[in-house]
Amino acid sequence: MSAIERATIRKVFLHIVPFTSLLYLICYVDRINVGFAALTMNKDIGLTPTLYGWGAGIFFWGYCLFEVPSNVVLEKVGARLWICRIMITWGLLSGAMAFVTGPTSFIIVRFLFGVAEAGFAPGIFLYFTYWFPAQYRGRIIACYLVTLPLSVAIGAPISTALMELNGLFGLAGWQWLFICEAIPALIGGLAVPFYMTDRPAQAHWLTVEQRNWLQGVLDAERRAVESVRVYTLWQSLINPRVLSLSVIFLGIGIASVGMVAFLPQIIKQLGVTNMMTGVLVSLPYVIGSISMIAWGYVSDRMNERRWNLVISCGCAFVGMVAVGYTVGTWWALLAMCLATIGFYGMKPVFWPLPSQFLSGTAAAGGIAIINSIGNLGGFFGPMLLGWVKETTGGYSAGIYVLAGCALVSTVLALGVPGRRRTTHPRLGEVTV
Repeated sequence: MSAIERATIRKVFLHIVPFTSLLYLICYVDRINVGFAALTMNKDIGLTPTLYGWGAGIFFWGYCLFEVPSNVVLEKVGARLWICRIMITWGLLSGAMAFVTGPTSFIIVRFLFGVAEAGFAPGIFLYFTYWFPAQYRGRIIACYLVTLPLSVAIGAPISTALMELNGLFGLAGWQWLFICEAIPALIGGLAVPFYMTDRPAQAHWLTVEQRNWLQGVLDAERRAVESVRVYTLWQSLINPRVLSLSVIFLGIGIASVGMVAFLPQIIKQLGVTNMMTGVLVSLPYVIGSISMIAWGYVSDRMNERRWNLVISCGCAFVGMVAVGYTVGTWWALLAMCLATIGFYGMKPVFWPLPSQFLSGTAAAGGIAIINSIGNLGGFFGPMLLGWVKETTGGYSAGIYVLAGCALVSTVLALGVPGRRRTTHPRLGEVTV
């Protein structure tokens, strides 16, 4: 690694990744706090397990429907403006959750919340392709996405603590939870235009030499991808590789979001307090955070994605089967740790894959469609587990269904193509 490469990547990392990671942490806390609110909210507004599952999951239909257009707009107008808009609107709707009064308003606000947030996660993934060469994207995405399990680890005790404000100024604890946790999104959204930079050419915090080196590498990689084939936006949306990646992400999404939506209620069955529930729920996600960083680094160092993806998805499957077998006992918590290693270890391996064959607007659309279809797992997971739990009276059968979805992802991961190397006349070998 040359001195210019080392200095440039370090400076770009420090400027972009901590800030975007903080935004994603805020995003995911707002997305999953409904699981903690449900400890008392469901009874207050008359939600059955099935209705709660529908309401928790309907977020992802709004998310799915507007994901592709949102990402295409980001590609056209720039990340600064569009991420700002996304965060402010989702913050307002997250706070509006405090004022739902029954199943209908709960479902409507959750749907609109999904519409508002659509495009955030794939927008940031696309944004990283503007700034980081392919060989760094696994570990960069890992450092960014580590806030996902950390948001559960941090958000769980905070959310349950906020619920202890029950009765203050006549509001229930779950209402205080939604109000307080919406505020960081609004602040973060207002900060985005002042901190984010759309492209390397506009980065005055890089030297001219650093900007030229970075843009040269990124341009070379883009030409290498486009030398094989240039896809249009519409071609990317129906590309078999894109659809296969979408199903892989969908299977893991069904398993992981279905579990996280009900995990506080599953842990509560062990007879612990609400506060201790928050602490115990955070444990698997601390483990998941570590696995995400480690797996992203290993995958980049190996320059290999396929088998790392297969093994990580396999861990999710085995862990979920073990959760189903041991649910209701303390062993289930250990099994959940194994499952989260798979859930989060696969993400830094998975997300560099689309940019290996897509570029430009096609990449914007392809990444968005993968994320939107995959995130429908956030609807089907809670709905399936809630329905099966209400039908059977227990969680085991529903968890086995979720495990089956993780198994489908594991099998499909076997078909992921390997990476391709090409030679650039000025920059040498480029891997895409």
